[in-house]
Amino acid sequence: MIPSELPNKFTSKLQISIPPPKVRVAELSAASESACSAYESYLRLPELKKLWEAREFPGWKSELLLKPAFMALEITFRFIFTVLSDPRSYANRRQWRRRLEGLARSQVEIISLLCEEEEEDTETRGTIPVVELMSVGGTVAPENSSAEVWKMADGTVVVSQVSEMSLLPRLGAWPEFEEVVRKIQYSIECQMQGCQYTLGLGEPNLSGKPNLSGKPNLSGKPSINYDLICKPAELHALKKCPNDDVVKNFENRAVYSVHQILESWIRVGKQLLERISDEIDSQSYDRASSHCWILEKIWMILNQIEDLHLLMDPDDFFRLKDHLMIKATSDSELFCFRSRQLVEISKSSKDLKHKVPAILEVEVDPTGGPRIQDAAMDLYRKKEEHSKIHLLQAMQAVEAAVKRFYFCYKQLLAAVMGSLEAKWNNVDSGDLLSQIFLEPTYFPSLDAAKTFLGESWTHEGGRCSPERRRRNGGCGL
Repeated sequence: MIPSELPNKFTSKLQISIPPPKVRVAELSAASESACSAYESYLRLPELKKLWEAREFPGWKSELLLKPAFMALEITFRFIFTVLSDPRSYANRRQWRRRLEGLARSQVEIISLLCEEEEEDTETRGTIPVVELMSVGGTVAPENSSAEVWKMADGTVVVSQVSEMSLLPRLGAWPEFEEVVRKIQYSIECQMQGCQYTLGLGEPNLSGKPNLSGKPNLSGKPSINYDLICKPAELHALKKCPNDDVVKNFENRAVYSVHQILESWIRVGKQLLERISDEIDSQSYDRASSHCWILEKIWMILNQIEDLHLLMDPDDFFRLKDHLMIKATSDSELFCFRSRQLVEISKSSKDLKHKVPAILEVEVDPTGGPRIQDAAMDLYRKKEEHSKIHLLQAMQAVEAAVKRFYFCYKQLLAAVMGSLEAKWNNVDSGDLLSQIFLEPTYFPSLDAAKTFLGESWTHEGGRCSPERRRRNGGCGL
């Protein structure tokens, strides 16, 4: 807490008293082994993990990072078919359609950012599997029968690759899905503008850049070999949950699909955290910074996915909840903590704090002195190593995103299941979800550095006098 009244004459050292944190933070851990195993069995995670972890392209460094992202997008296409084919008259199809269109756009945005980062890195550039749009006499070769050829007004011939196995182009052939598919395809076209290739899901591909064949009579970007990477046929073989024949409840399919998408993106976050750690260790701060900002977006998309529960019918959802026996008997048994991966990336995101001394090139003072804080203040003031500043800012953005996720999850629990489900401990001790988002900052030295830096500017310029208020238009933000 910064005192509201300060003496007129300041000493050479700025003094700010910061009260000790009042929140007692419990160690974050996954639910019981039986609860986690039941959750994984319900989602067929062991089978899904085999698809995520299959290494088929030895020269492609980002295979384990991008593969689950493509799979999450493909499961979203399957989910769109599921909800828009819902026979229940009371299903909120309009909002489902809008939410899933938005979710698809958000996923494509993150995929495009990951692809852009891959192309900027000399180690990974040009290693992603692509489809060569070979031409013979100005026409597409027979082996590329899945490609579409468009002739533009200026006579330019543009090639658009269309996946043969993905559900998205096939949905576009049905009138009731055509509008949704077109919106997603155009969003793919827009988001992939910064990449050297397209996703190959039937997007227009109007960039006009030469393709891999090098032929001047065909124009367009090369396409990612989506079918080879994503393996839609194998992925859609997992579309039925184990109890689908027993549980006659349409929300069962919704919960199953939502959490398969969620787990796929958590997997992307896990792989990204490993890469960030390696990049910081190798002092590749620019790349680590960019990946931290993408990690923040992944935490945001996890929120977006969880919010889909708000569209489920309350009565049908509670009948399913009772059948699946997912009622929590303690904080640690909450549904989110049955995901071992979620708990793991939560801890790993928090553990980024241990990288701060290495980034600032100082050692932790064993006596508790402000060595790291002083180094951070010096970094902020000099602005000479901007890549380090960008990285530290991104790491704090990740912290905010993690805490925002758990805060929103607590509100979601109350909205979907009632406030009793969202609270287990008494008010004095605080429940586990509240402890997570009320926990003191992961980066106390950076927090203190910014506090002192802000106050030092106030002191150097004098307190907010009437003249200064008139000159600067006020003292607050």
